[in-house]
Amino acid sequence: MDRRAAFGQIAVTGAALASIPAVANADGAVSSATKARAKGIYGDRICALKDAVAKGDFAAVAAEKNAFILYNSGAYPTAKDKADKAAAIDGTNKIFAAIRSKDAGALKSSYDAYVKANDIKPLPDIDANFGQGYSSDYDYRVNTKSA
Repeated sequence: MDRRAAFGQIAVTGAALASIPAVANADGAVSSATKARAKGIYGDRICALKDAVAKGDFAAVAAEKNAFILYNSGAYPTAKDKADKAAAIDGTNKIFAAIRSKDAGALKSSYDAYVKANDIKPLPDIDANFGQGYSSDYDYRVNTKSA
């Protein structure tokens, strides 16, 4: 094979490889940042229900059903978290069973157990005059009391 044929073959091979779609190199949707985001955003919404639960306001808790669902799926997204996710879903089901039965005592006890079992804490109040709560406009805390 002469040099001209070799370079021609290299060019054809290069063109063929260039036309093949590249393999996706995504880093995946699960990282410690996405877990922290779910715990921060939805955990804060769940903590904000404390007064509604104490008053027995079933409608307020039911209105935040998506916060519980999104917390469970975002805080426990991997196969390693399967047992924790199942326990969180069970806790959510107990909360909404208490809402369906209009049992304020069961709502309070199941809510308290859910918050304790999942270590849910509200975002801290941060005064912009005394500290910075977020680092950019893309931070999940940008529109919260931790801003």
